[in-house]
Amino acid sequence: MVKIRASVRIQIGLDFFEFLKEDDRASITNRLELRDIYNTEFRNRNEEGRDPNFGSVLHALKTSKRITRRGDEIRFNPRVTALYLDQWKSPRDRRPEPVQNGAASPGTVQTLTSGDRAETGVRARRQLASLLMTKLKTDRAPFISDKHGICINSEHPIENGTLYLRVDGTYESVISLNVENTGTEPVYFTYYTPLHWLRNFILRDEQNVTKTNPLCLQPGARYEIQVHFQCSLVGFYPATLAFEFKPDLQAAAFHIVRFIEAQCITELGLELAPVAPYKPRSLPAWTPEENFTIEDGQRPEGQTMMEFQIVNKLNWYPIPQYMNQLIESLKRSTYFCDRRTMLENSLSWKNYSEKFQLLLYLEELQMEVDIKRYNIPNSENKEHAVMTRDQQNKKLLVLEVPGVSENRPSVLRGDSLLAYPAGEKGVKYRGYVHSVQLDSVKLGFSSKLPFINNMKFNIEFTVNRLTLRLQHRAVELACRFSLREVLFPAAPADSSLQAKLPPLRLFDVKLSEQDNPEQYQAVQHIVAGSSKPAPYLVFGPPGTGKTVTLVEAIKQIDKNQTSCHILACAPSNSATDLLCLKILDHVDKRKVFRMYASSRDPKSVPEKLKESSNLVGDCFSFPAKEKLMEYRIMVTTLFTAGRLVTGGIPNGHFTHVFVDEAGHAVEPECLVPLAGLLDAESGQVTLAGDPKQLGPILRSPFAIKYGMGVSLLERLMNDPLYGKDEGVYNNRFVTKLLRNYRSHPAILKVPNERFYDGELKCCADEARNMYCNWDDLKKQGFPVIFKDVNGIDQRESTSPSFFNVTEVEVLMQYVRKLLQGQGKKGQPKISPAEIGIIAPYRKQVQKIRKALEKVGRETPFKFMDMNTLKVGSVEEFQGQERRVIMVSTVRSSPDYMEIDKKFNLGFVKNEKRFNVAVTRAKALLIVVGNPRVLYTDPAWAQFIKYCREQGGYDGEEHLEEYDDVVERLANISISMELRVETAESTVQQLLEPEWRNDL
Repeated sequence: MVKIRASVRIQIGLDFFEFLKEDDRASITNRLELRDIYNTEFRNRNEEGRDPNFGSVLHALKTSKRITRRGDEIRFNPRVTALYLDQWKSPRDRRPEPVQNGAASPGTVQTLTSGDRAETGVRARRQLASLLMTKLKTDRAPFISDKHGICINSEHPIENGTLYLRVDGTYESVISLNVENTGTEPVYFTYYTPLHWLRNFILRDEQNVTKTNPLCLQPGARYEIQVHFQCSLVGFYPATLAFEFKPDLQAAAFHIVRFIEAQCITELGLELAPVAPYKPRSLPAWTPEENFTIEDGQRPEGQTMMEFQIVNKLNWYPIPQYMNQLIESLKRSTYFCDRRTMLENSLSWKNYSEKFQLLLYLEELQMEVDIKRYNIPNSENKEHAVMTRDQQNKKLLVLEVPGVSENRPSVLRGDSLLAYPAGEKGVKYRGYVHSVQLDSVKLGFSSKLPFINNMKFNIEFTVNRLTLRLQHRAVELACRFSLREVLFPAAPADSSLQAKLPPLRLFDVKLSEQDNPEQYQAVQHIVAGSSKPAPYLVFGPPGTGKTVTLVEAIKQIDKNQTSCHILACAPSNSATDLLCLKILDHVDKRKVFRMYASSRDPKSVPEKLKESSNLVGDCFSFPAKEKLMEYRIMVTTLFTAGRLVTGGIPNGHFTHVFVDEAGHAVEPECLVPLAGLLDAESGQVTLAGDPKQLGPILRSPFAIKYGMGVSLLERLMNDPLYGKDEGVYNNRFVTKLLRNYRSHPAILKVPNERFYDGELKCCADEARNMYCNWDDLKKQGFPVIFKDVNGIDQRESTSPSFFNVTEVEVLMQYVRKLLQGQGKKGQPKISPAEIGIIAPYRKQVQKIRKALEKVGRETPFKFMDMNTLKVGSVEEFQGQERRVIMVSTVRSSPDYMEIDKKFNLGFVKNEKRFNVAVTRAKALLIVVGNPRVLYTDPAWAQFIKYCREQGGYDGEEHLEEYDDVVERLANISISMELRVETAESTVQQLLEPEWRNDL
């Protein structure tokens, strides 16, 4: 027997209540009498199958607080009864008049038979709604068109069947829909109904038109229906209304549908509204590149001091000509070639080098396309560029590059770009970046560049190929130096042979066996090398201290193993700096060398690291190989470790290689500090990260499809060697950290159950409770809020990225409440820097920042630095935390959800992005979004249900089945234009992610 969901039983119960009202029996409260009516009259009305028994429906209504039951007395709660208005009810004291000679006269109706009577019931209304919604999906035009002389219009403009109502600053409005007969024959207006329950609209008409009380519209007659709109929150409120007519009462009915889209919006919302209608950028017509020469520019002087020699030259790895043919093959489902077949095969040691080479080429080709969006002229920003002379160095020119401070695009010291006077052809001038300012770069060009003030230039950005070349070489070297046992580890022949675990005298006493046995155990195994030659994995869920664990292991090895040489890496400079700072807490700084790339801004080097780094003045020094080999601990980014290979550090010199945040790097990037530097048999590799959080960002859809987005850490975690055996990990190869030192238990609950088998323990200090008594919590003691927001996702101009103005307005309300408290009446004090706002789309991030600028100008907040309130994508928050996190989910329409899923965009259908977003908060988590769309995703459905059960849900109780509502949202006239093919990747279009610049 199929179990009927509670939400369906609730809806059936409410249908039953409406059924009672239609026959003036809503005052009946006796349970047994109601049961008899349900069983004999209501339950069998459905020809397709019987409804559930009365007891199960009653239980669903009671648990959802729709009814109150005392013994055998049943009463529907007032809020429920208010939903069912008199418009549904036919007056019982108004009897149809008899018809003369079989024809209906004006103002009269035929007497209905008992069979006809059934058409007035709730089942008929729901069947009509289902039928019309299905037909609207495939053929909308006939239903929105006026027909047979009947027109439905309003004082408000109606476009494509939709009436747009904007309510500025108020929360109610009244509009009129006019049903007019413009034909030459009378037409009967028999019925009108919403295709879903209305909460914010009340429909009224003077004569109470129903099937049992139709209205005859004579030619030229007009009949008014009043629509009263009222809401309590800003938002988007759609309604779909169906009107039924008959040429005569014996004829078949015809229908006209009207959509109402009401938007309640504030002054702030109006400022954030689309600046121009969305018009997708189409794929530009291809024009052959004309022959041109490049005039080389002036490189930065004194950028680096080179003492070590190039021993292993880094090859160029040009993109082969066959790649375009391969891409065409990948686009066509029926055309196959050997390279495509190889890509579709699982990664193995046999295809390792060739497959990754192809994936890297695919990614580079897409990067070259994506970088062009920043060229000038472009379709978004400006038609030409104007450069000025640098005031400090007259040999340099200054170019404004909006977004350069956010690595959009990535422009580093030493990079180059091309410039040429607008309209001129034949010569392009290469300018080298001497420094990067907030929104500008200083460039060194050849003296041959013609330049006068206010001269117009075209600008072309280029991809820095160094990182790609390093990965190509790493893949080659991995095969040359036979890293098979590291990359594809096998289970040991004798599992009983275990390395002896040493007792440890800890540097960080918080990692003791009593306080944190998992961290202590991981350090023991790493020091003992128990997994060799297989990598040791530290599986670190959010806030569990994986970096602290790695650092303790590094210190223990340095202390106890006299012949060790350690290479400690991370994908980003910020993560690498953190590693080095923690290492220096207890290690002699003369043993440690933090090596930066020459492209690093000297000003960004932390003061505490300068003495142990290769920064000399304003230049970066690269000592000779022999000097580098003297350091016990080398700390670099993954890419900068490639310099050690180039400089000839011998294979096997490093006894231990540590990679923190290993889940953020693609596998070839993770190979850079391994291939050519680590001996597979004697060396020890340790990877730390969380495969349940976001992996690396990729731009190529085919690189994503064929597995390049799976990090080495995640691939190994999927290997049986690192999996659970009878519910337990093999600690010889992997340790899962279990103690979360970041979040309040209520914040951690859902991700813990969904991603970490419920094993995480909440060990955060008392600061986690700071917001348990906040006035604006829905439930005291529960610092999680899900705010139900009826917004709409929009786009503007040529940007395909989505934004949701309503959600921004709601977020700003929370920001004001948080900052206005400031310790008053026992409320916690907080600064903007302790708040973070996460959004999945780049355009939403921009809209939130614009709104914060406006809030920052308001009187209470003028003296606060609102720029310290971080707003960013999930990727920009990974590895970070804030006391308060707010999440804007943006999506309010189900359109494009499959695209989001395919390319790992947005929050819906992306569990990793969901996990990262909800685990950044320490003391308060606020999520704003549309539950009807989010409920289609299992992770969000679990989170929303959890908030409902615990009292943290802020919104109306939804009476409709979620699937039905999503279907309705897909059919209302939200304008989602057809996709236009563009050259840019979907990732670039919607997220516009930062470009990697961590060399």
